[in-house]
Amino acid sequence: MGVLEEKPRRLGGGQSRCPYCGLLQDRVATLEQDWVLLEPDMHPLAHKVPAEHRWIELSDGRVTVYGVCPPDQSQRCRVEHRLACPAQPPPDLWPWLTSLRGENARRVERQDDPGPPPPPEEWPDAG
Repeated sequence: MGVLEEKPRRLGGGQSRCPYCGLLQDRVATLEQDWVLLEPDMHPLAHKVPAEHRWIELSDGRVTVYGVCPPDQSQRCRVEHRLACPAQPPPDLWPWLTSLRGENARRVERQDDPGPPPPPEEWPDAG
């Protein structure tokens, strides 16, 4: 058996510069043995961030997505730098809303479309 540590061991992550905007971002280990780049020194209230984009810090320094809805009103989270990066296009945070906007745009086009031309009038017989 190993010796118990007094504090949980922190996984080394560090910081790196975003290749798009040049700002610093925190490199943090996830529960899935991967890394995520988070916005440094930012801990917004979790209920202000879409569920699939809330990163909660664990006691060992790793993070995990916190999809509980609704979260506790005092819960804090982290967000990925790519969501705040001024040099990258914003992600589609609510696909259902994007779909609705697209459908509404098509409805507007149909409203403005005059429709098919009326059938030609019948020609009287000339003879």
